[in-house]
Amino acid sequence: MKYKLPDHKSIMGILNVTPDSFYDGGKYKNTTEIINRIKQMIEQGVDIIDIGAESTRPGSKAVSLDEELRRLTPVISEIRKFSDIPISIDTTKADVIKELIKYNIQIVNDVSAGSDNEIINLARENQLYISLMHMQKNPLTMQDKPEYDNLIADIFSFLKDKYQNCVNLGINPSKIIIDPGFGFGKTIEHNFTILKNLDVFKKISENILVGISRKSMIGAVTGKEPNDRLHGSIAAESIAIFNGARIIRVHDIEPSVLMKNVIEKMCI
Repeated sequence: MKYKLPDHKSIMGILNVTPDSFYDGGKYKNTTEIINRIKQMIEQGVDIIDIGAESTRPGSKAVSLDEELRRLTPVISEIRKFSDIPISIDTTKADVIKELIKYNIQIVNDVSAGSDNEIINLARENQLYISLMHMQKNPLTMQDKPEYDNLIADIFSFLKDKYQNCVNLGINPSKIIIDPGFGFGKTIEHNFTILKNLDVFKKISENILVGISRKSMIGAVTGKEPNDRLHGSIAAESIAIFNGARIIRVHDIEPSVLMKNVIEKMCI
């Protein structure tokens, strides 16, 4: 049976199998440690696990296809030995998706927003969700003085065009997720403006993904380093839920699940 996003808000757990991601890069040194972390995430109530093998932190460089698959394949194959947890693959490479489809993945999380039509076609052919993220420039240069004529309008237009391209290529609109790209070619002020105006993007799709966990926008307000940004992250993520986010991409599963459950019980 093909995967369908649940009606409730979803917690997407971040798992970076990279040496250089901004918060958890290099934290899990081998497959055993990675799998133990995945089992912990599942026990804590995660809805989706988003696995990436190429860092997209500011200033990061691309990795080869072979290296990305070398990092991903053992992890994905091992997960499927004990769990059918929905898996999102954080990649921009169609060939990565081709290799991992056999492991029953559910989401393509593409920070290049479907810049390669082949990745869109793979999503359509295999009935996968595709997440389209806004980014100005690329990870190596995105934080070099990002500027916009009109921040919200520019991001809206970008995501609308990318969404429409997916529809034109045969993707069911219900399978398209949009992500305004917190921290990807944005200043701190830009990030908070997007958070305040998040509901605007519901005019494109109700499937809004937000990834603000422990990012620099939280550090700018709290004065804390990434290791100490949990409370600020939870506060920002709760606002994102109120403002229309359907999927919250987080490092901290249990507190995020508890926060989401309380909000849904009391207010939504």
